[in-house]
Amino acid sequence: MREIILDTETTGLDPATGDRLVEIAGVEVLNYIPTGEFYHTYLDPERDVPEGAFKVHGLSAEFLKGKPLFRDVAADFLAFIGDSRLVIHNAEFDMKFLNAELKRAGLPVLPDDRAFDTLTYARRKHPGAANSLDALCARYKIDNSRRTKHGALMDSEILAEVYAELMGGRQATLILASQVEARQQTQITARRERPAALAPLLSAEERDAHQRFLGSLGDKAIWRDYIS
Repeated sequence: MREIILDTETTGLDPATGDRLVEIAGVEVLNYIPTGEFYHTYLDPERDVPEGAFKVHGLSAEFLKGKPLFRDVAADFLAFIGDSRLVIHNAEFDMKFLNAELKRAGLPVLPDDRAFDTLTYARRKHPGAANSLDALCARYKIDNSRRTKHGALMDSEILAEVYAELMGGRQATLILASQVEARQQTQITARRERPAALAPLLSAEERDAHQRFLGSLGDKAIWRDYIS
């Protein structure tokens, strides 16, 4: 099962008021395990970066100026995600920004059911508890000490670890591996035919003696049916 762990950074909270994407990252996982394949790009938002947003992700307007525009990378981004499910923490936020940029580029939007929201799932699994990405890292003992600021690629990598724990993916993978190993150990090897029959170990004298013994049993000896 191929999925993409996705995260974005923005200039603010609402694309309807002019906020734009400034960073997109996606990490490919197969059966909850990262494959090493990823997508990452910074984007020129074609506008300023408010101080509040800069404090969150540390991406200044000066740094982002001259980076690709979303419409220039849209094809590569869509090719990377393909038709895989998108795993996002607080998916509603990222999806509305991605779809706003897709609309601006004249491209079809992503349907909401493409996204699996780990925040919603974590709230159901751990009701009444804190379920931010940092809180989940603490709960599942995942090292996030390198996360001094929000960053789309780093957060995607951390979320991939959280997602595996949240879904029981690591344990399931270990169980599957042990089952495969057990089947391999108990597998019966098919009997191979010899290319040439082994030479008989009976001597001619022993064979003749056996024939004389069978002859002494009379015509009703059933053993005669098995003598070639």
